[in-house]
Amino acid sequence: MAEIIQERIEDRLPELEQLERIGLFSHAEIKAIIKKASDLEYRIQRRALFKEDFINYVQYEINLLELIQRRRTRIGYSFKKDEIENSIVHRVQGVFRRASAKWKDDVQLWLSYIVFCKKWATKAQLSKVFSAMLAIHSNKPALWIMAAKWEMEDRLSSECARQLFLRALRFHPECPKLYQEYFRMELMHAEKLRKEKQEFEKAKMDVGNLDYPEEILKGELARIIYKNSVSMIKGAEFHVSLLSIAQLFDFATDLQKEIYDDLQALHTDDPLTWDYVARRELEMESKPAGEQPATKQARAVEAGRKEERCCAVYEEAVKTLPTEAMWKCYINFCLERFAKKTSSQFLREGRLERTMMAFRKAHELKLLPEFQYKQWIELLMHRDFLKEALEVAVAGTELFRDSVMMWQMKLRVLIDSKSPDIAGLFEEAFVHLKAQVCLPLWISWAEWSEGAKSQEDTETIFKKALLAVKGADSVTLKDKYLDWAYRSGGYKKARAVFKSLQESRPFSVDFFRKIIQFEKEQESCKMANLREYYERALREFGSVDADLWMDYIKEELGHPHGRPENCGQIYWRAMKMLQGESAEVFVAKHALHQASSHS
Repeated sequence: MAEIIQERIEDRLPELEQLERIGLFSHAEIKAIIKKASDLEYRIQRRALFKEDFINYVQYEINLLELIQRRRTRIGYSFKKDEIENSIVHRVQGVFRRASAKWKDDVQLWLSYIVFCKKWATKAQLSKVFSAMLAIHSNKPALWIMAAKWEMEDRLSSECARQLFLRALRFHPECPKLYQEYFRMELMHAEKLRKEKQEFEKAKMDVGNLDYPEEILKGELARIIYKNSVSMIKGAEFHVSLLSIAQLFDFATDLQKEIYDDLQALHTDDPLTWDYVARRELEMESKPAGEQPATKQARAVEAGRKEERCCAVYEEAVKTLPTEAMWKCYINFCLERFAKKTSSQFLREGRLERTMMAFRKAHELKLLPEFQYKQWIELLMHRDFLKEALEVAVAGTELFRDSVMMWQMKLRVLIDSKSPDIAGLFEEAFVHLKAQVCLPLWISWAEWSEGAKSQEDTETIFKKALLAVKGADSVTLKDKYLDWAYRSGGYKKARAVFKSLQESRPFSVDFFRKIIQFEKEQESCKMANLREYYERALREFGSVDADLWMDYIKEELGHPHGRPENCGQIYWRAMKMLQGESAEVFVAKHALHQASSHS
């Protein structure tokens, strides 16, 4: 092995001598490079190989290449690149080849290889890397797309890109993304040829000898891909995605019309089709380009007309396809338009009226999803229509009795309406809901009680909640209870709550950090209490939380009544309890703290 390493170091000497001779590196720097290179070579030549060693080798060489580039720029020297940079690039490629042969399945390694080649290698070399990667990872469509895009955009070879897409589709005949990108590529190719032809014609050059077939210029290849793809992949969503791509190319109007007509003919029973057709009305110009409205008011009237046309399509859609999904599309459109800012009162009122009407009709037909009941209530509350909001909330809870969200919305409306029987409604909600989903309601009840009721009432709610909520959810409740205790009754109350809960597992580490912070905020901060809290916290989290141990040590060192002599014992206890990476983190933080305290 030593002979191989020596031979590879000797192979470097010509480029290193050139670096020193032309003044890019000093003799001392060259010696340091040789020493580092020897270490890196040893690591990738030994019997037990590790991927990290190859990555470190490559990273060192890339850093060296970038340093050479910066120094060349600084002294203005651009010669001898074949002897220096190309030699390093060739060596790095060799290391990448070895690594990718050993760890074939590591896609990230291949991608790093490609990124390196894009910056430092030739296009022909990169093409070979893509081929090698795809031979192993032919099951990943994203890699085929990446390779084809590079061939098209960087190497300017539409034929190679086309061949890659065709090969990819043999492996993945039902992959929508492949068809979409292949379709886009053919349209881009047609557009590029059209521009080339126009430039030649502008220059009055004869294009008779050049190959510009009329079918390709019209996007016929893209049309073939479209026809093949929709025969393989069904559904309006894919159809709409191809139409959206075709609309990016002005020359493809015939193709756009064909896709649009097929969408309406093939997918009448899909809400997405109707949604697309309705939204298209927003883009349709009702007047020629030169006659567009000039004043703000005229533009608002025009926008209102377009939105009415959209809603007319949606109205037809919900009659033809009376489903929850179709109403959802309609209402989402109305909400989007209502959310758009406008200074026109006329437009705002029209949008609000259309939105409310859509909500009401869907509700009457019992085709309004749960989430949209929430949106409806929020909209009514935002407009201060509290009476209507309550009616909708009552209807929502009748329909979705086991929904926490609906009960929360109803309670929000009642709280905003200053209803006298909030507590009774909370109790009613708990009757209908499963205990394991009630945490948000308990928190809402406690928060409402804090502002509206006595301290005793709020504490009773917290105590009831802790009896009802078990497991991980109770962690949040305990944190909230402790926070409330400190806000409402100060440190004495918080300590009493802590004492009452300290054996009721589970906890979060924040629960203990909160009580520690409350103690430290007191004028007479007692070290005995802090020790008690840290010790209790370490019983729960001592095996995983390095920061707790470090903070305990810092407290003993920094507190007026701390005992620095305890720090050694705390350190060794931490080393015994902490496991795996947590122990390493603790050692590093402890060393850093000691270094900063001695400096």
